[in-house]
Amino acid sequence: MEASSDRGPEAGPSEASEGPAPVAVDAPSRGLVLLVDDEPAIARAYSRTLGHAGFTVVTACDGHEAALAAREQSFDVIISDIAMPGMDGIDLLRAIREHDLDVPFVIMTGGPAVDSAARAMEYGALRYLIKPVSPVILEEVVMRAIRLHQMAKIKREALEMFRLEGKHLGDRASLEARLGRAMDTLWIAYQPIVSWSRRTTFAYEALVRNEEPTLRSPPDLFEAAERLGRLQDLGRAVRDRVARTLDEQPMSALLFINLHAMELDDDSLISPDAPLSRHASRVVLEVTERAPLEKIRDVTTRVAQLRQLGYRIAVDDLGAGYAGLTSFAHLEPEVVKVDMSLIRGIDSSPMKQKLLRSIVTLCRDLGIEMIAEGVETEAERDALIALGGDLCQGYLFARPEKPWTAITF
Repeated sequence: MEASSDRGPEAGPSEASEGPAPVAVDAPSRGLVLLVDDEPAIARAYSRTLGHAGFTVVTACDGHEAALAAREQSFDVIISDIAMPGMDGIDLLRAIREHDLDVPFVIMTGGPAVDSAARAMEYGALRYLIKPVSPVILEEVVMRAIRLHQMAKIKREALEMFRLEGKHLGDRASLEARLGRAMDTLWIAYQPIVSWSRRTTFAYEALVRNEEPTLRSPPDLFEAAERLGRLQDLGRAVRDRVARTLDEQPMSALLFINLHAMELDDDSLISPDAPLSRHASRVVLEVTERAPLEKIRDVTTRVAQLRQLGYRIAVDDLGAGYAGLTSFAHLEPEVVKVDMSLIRGIDSSPMKQKLLRSIVTLCRDLGIEMIAEGVETEAERDALIALGGDLCQGYLFARPEKPWTAITF
């Protein structure tokens, strides 16, 4: 590995100068660049070009060496050839994103192809350059990358200062790294669902949590898994953790578990040998209305198989998801959960009261249990009860806890 900040005569990309360039100490560096190429002559040539422009350059001859260097120090920008033995440029980018979400990554290639360019952009490369790269273009790209890196650092500091979570999921490589961390730190919180008329705990809902700051919100977590084609992996991980808890601490109440609609296509869900299947008689699977069911193969048959195992079905987010009768026609749920958007402030909203009264009546006529989510005030609870509701869930009663909290009425 070589480090240089060459202020001498400019070297073109075809030169094959011998030995590392001298380190200059008479001028401040414009930025620290990691340059990765398995052809030494090309690496030296571009290193001299960038050194002449005032950058400090560290060179690596392959992806593994570069990945190690990036773990040992922080770079302002990384430039890598895409075709290298062992670890290629895309693999290097993925490795970098496991510990650095912001450093700009520039891909270079001598054999341009649409497929390699698309993969580079998908995984978060800032630019895709065709060799030979002129000194002017190389300097411009590196300088712009460094400025963007500085902006990314400022934004991250601002998010941390105000304790805000970023909603932009970002490029594929960083998303893979963040989803990996989220799945490694998954845990389950449990929130009670109460029957107010009987002053008892009717059930608990299992709510997924993790320690990855950018994916703390369950919708963000599931959106990331969906983008990466890992919804089924995430769903299995959640169900297995819940099953483990039930094995260790059996409960008498029902347990609600959220299920993304696309998880219905997972054969392990309907397997009698799955860890959760032995607890199916106590489990209600909440299928969110925020995702369509039309894409699921044989959805009616698969739902019937779930019921044969002992599961019950709930439609989640009623009032905030897809309109129409699709979910009811396919799922024929035993339970409906009314989204908190309809419950919030219902005590002062005649329109919401009218809608909820209609839902209560329809559920009663269809023999469906109705649960109101997001009840936070006594006024909302009392309005719900006056409209014919009974089952409630929300901060008024308890926050989600690990593993679960008994309610004292």
